[in-house]
Amino acid sequence: MKLVIGADHAGFELKESIHQELIAQGHEVFDIGAYEYLKDDDYPDYAAAVGRAIASGEGDRGILICGSGVGACIAANKIKGARACLCHDIYSAAQGVEHDDMNILCLGGLIVGKALASKLIAGFLDARFIDEGRYRRRLNKTIALEGKNNAGG
Repeated sequence: MKLVIGADHAGFELKESIHQELIAQGHEVFDIGAYEYLKDDDYPDYAAAVGRAIASGEGDRGILICGSGVGACIAANKIKGARACLCHDIYSAAQGVEHDDMNILCLGGLIVGKALASKLIAGFLDARFIDEGRYRRRLNKTIALEGKNNAGG
């Protein structure tokens, strides 16, 4: 699978660890940075890069890491076509793909350790969208929201 990964300073160490693991598993990994620990970098820069790469089809799925995972998730979801979710449990990492066609897994580098991150990523990568019935209907409704201005009702 073609994967795009990115992380700010708070997720840098975990990203470096999972990067090598993903390559060893046979995945094609495009690392958009950070390439070194930069204490003053900003997670929206990496979230935008991962989100754009996934939305444009440069990668099949993305993995994005910041301190808690929250900020990166919010920022990535601003990119049309990105469906990023913060997951710190294995059920959500797989179910987010199966039911919601999640294409970017967000992790908190200060929240999860390497062992749990590996399990979360495995669940995320092994899952497939159930492209039928209510799941397709709900996804279509979610995608339609991207083109609407939802402020103010």
